[in-house]
Amino acid sequence: MPDPSEAAPESLADPAVLAARRALADAPHLRPLRELAARIARERDAPVPDPDPLDGGVEARLLLLLETPGPGITRTGFVSRDNPTGTAANLRHFLAEAGIARRDTLIWNTVPWVIHAPGALNRAPRRAELRAALPYLPPLLACLPSVRVVVLAGRVAGEAREPLAVLRPDCPVIAVPHPSPTYVCTAPDVRIRILDGFREAASRLAPSRPSHAPGTAT
Repeated sequence: MPDPSEAAPESLADPAVLAARRALADAPHLRPLRELAARIARERDAPVPDPDPLDGGVEARLLLLLETPGPGITRTGFVSRDNPTGTAANLRHFLAEAGIARRDTLIWNTVPWVIHAPGALNRAPRRAELRAALPYLPPLLACLPSVRVVVLAGRVAGEAREPLAVLRPDCPVIAVPHPSPTYVCTAPDVRIRILDGFREAASRLAPSRPSHAPGTAT
């Protein structure tokens, strides 16, 4: 897998870096997810961005569900913390501050296709769009055999809690506010709640300490 240290903040705004990232898109750890994205794009007749090749792909242990791709996602074609947006910048900051390794994460959207008409402003998914999206959760989870925790970012992503409880009752689900600057700036505690949620998720990923038999050295 490519070294995550190759990714600079907001690097996908650089055409050369974007081209290099796209050259990695057919890596084996992404193929099942890209196939799912292509299937959804065909069925919904709308673009579906790919996961970032520098993230964990099918090896991810943390699934981070956002809401839906923003109108400008087609500029890069990736769901990525390196996109040149305020949401991506916040997300990159929170994940780093919580100590979550990039190789452990997959960032996806609850409604994974672009719902905006060309040139339209950003909007939240409608109920019908959310209902149409939830059946794609089972094939998504089937691509992620190592996932150990799910973080739901925002109100729309929160609607996936009950289906996830049925599909993966063994997998903790943590809800946090959406990392969009619009939400982060609404109240001082929003930033704290997001970071606390990511830190809880990080604790779920921490390797357990080896056990020792009584009387043995520690």
